Amino acid sequence: MIFSTPDLSSRLALDTKGLGDLKQSARAGSPEALKTAATQFEAMFINMMMKSMRDATPQDGMLDNQQTKMFTSMLDQQMSQNLAKRGVGLADVLTRQLGAQAINAQALAIGGDQNVPTSDAMPAPQNAGTLLTTPGALLAPSSMPPLNGSAPLNGSGRVQSPHVASFQQKLGADAEAASKVTGIPAKFMLGQAALESGWGKREIKHADGSASHNLFGIKAGPGWKGKVATAVTTEYVNGVPQTRVEKFRAYDSYADSFKDYARLLSTNPRYEKVLASAGDAASFAHGLQKAGYATDPHYGAKLSRIITHSLLG
Repeated sequence: MIFSTPDLSSRLALDTKGLGDLKQSARAGSPEALKTAATQFEAMFINMMMKSMRDATPQDGMLDNQQTKMFTSMLDQQMSQNLAKRGVGLADVLTRQLGAQAINAQALAIGGDQNVPTSDAMPAPQNAGTLLTTPGALLAPSSMPPLNGSAPLNGSGRVQSPHVASFQQKLGADAEAASKVTGIPAKFMLGQAALESGWGKREIKHADGSASHNLFGIKAGPGWKGKVATAVTTEYVNGVPQTRVEKFRAYDSYADSFKDYARLLSTNPRYEKVLASAGDAASFAHGLQKAGYATDPHYGAKLSRIITHSLLG
């Protein structure tokens, strides 16, 4: 589907209809749409600063009345638009942010599927258009720590999303135990479990709806003697996705899932290089893909993004 980017350059920065078109354009995800969205957001930000300066200036002169205030406000809006078109630097930052959001959305939206794994569905992420709901979002980004310091932080000191913190708290001990066996950092394994299970929201289930506790999408091959869960998954054949029904291993607990994953990686010769490069997130993620863990051609990039962005920061 081809999206056209509306021309918003001639509209006032706070044009209500323009904001609606702006959000729709951002959802299109094209570079032109993102640039337009960022420019309009820059105009809104500039207008907020100008309004703050106006409010701080005494306005009780002879020429100050409702009409002059209205025209001054309109003038400020148009000046904001013109300044944004010239650029003060914020639009470029926002363009990079929105572009990264689109990439991250793809990484978080697709669970990826494997030669040895996976469930194919993940929860829908926040899209780029959601970032344009209010300019206040720029002034209070989620990466800012709360004043009371009560929210959990990731590796770089940024506030974790609630679903990330919950997932890590729930499975952290099991990941640490598997880390002692494999030498792979616990957060690397948590990142892969998140990718495979959609942060626990799209876990493979039995026909009766009960949990399989399979966090890593490991399939039940001929040598598997344990319980089995059947699920629909997506495999990539020559880069083309194909929907299939596959049998997956089932466990009694999440701890057992981590133990089996650790056993798989530590005893299968094809993962020797993965274990050897486990000190680096990108090397680990792309090493798994090269070793044949996944058929998704973008699996390594998705996993690396989740580990570094959500868990390590």
